[in-house]
Amino acid sequence: MTATSEVLSIDLKGRTPPGYIAVEGPIGVGKTTLANRLAATFNYQLMLEDAEENPFLERFYQSRKQAALATQLFFLFQRAQKIQDLRQSDIFQPVRVADFLIEKDPLFARINLDPDEYQLYEKVYRQLTIDAPTPDLVIYLQASPDVLLSRIEQRGIAHERRIDRAYLEQLNEVYSEFFLYYDGAPLLIVNASAIDLAQGERDYSQLVDYLLDVRSGRHYFNPTFFG
Repeated sequence: MTATSEVLSIDLKGRTPPGYIAVEGPIGVGKTTLANRLAATFNYQLMLEDAEENPFLERFYQSRKQAALATQLFFLFQRAQKIQDLRQSDIFQPVRVADFLIEKDPLFARINLDPDEYQLYEKVYRQLTIDAPTPDLVIYLQASPDVLLSRIEQRGIAHERRIDRAYLEQLNEVYSEFFLYYDGAPLLIVNASAIDLAQGERDYSQLVDYLLDVRSGRHYFNPTFFG
């Protein structure tokens, strides 16, 4: 799948973009929007989660406890299949951008499954994700629960409106903990609260210019410092 977003001209200044970029963050933060824009800018193949394909998702938001295991396992199998397809087509090392990082999958399981369900999930996860390739750059988008709620409301997906602030606080907490210790790839942490990823050309071009210089370690991008 290739990006169809409008391409914004970026001066690479002789720099080579990361070959495989994974964009992560909680619901509503702008993962897919940013992945689309990056894929269009760099002419990359786009790999998306396709959450709308999960037949259990609407039931999950109606009753998290009853539908959590089925929802989580569907997402796990879906993501693992995409990773497998990525590896099988990697003969010529094509460049890609994805709106998920497979290693973060257990975060949702931890807050939604009871202990017995999580034990089952862990067994399946260990079998499916052994050969996941490592991204050349992970972008972690952060935003406050209030910003996330506002963006979820704006995009107007009916079943997502059942998401409450407490759940988003839980997600932010487990994401923060995960990325506090993450060292699997170069990491760029972005304060996305003040960024308009859909229409903000200035913020977006500054972000791209910044990420082109990230080669290792942990980095932070806060648009308020670039005014």
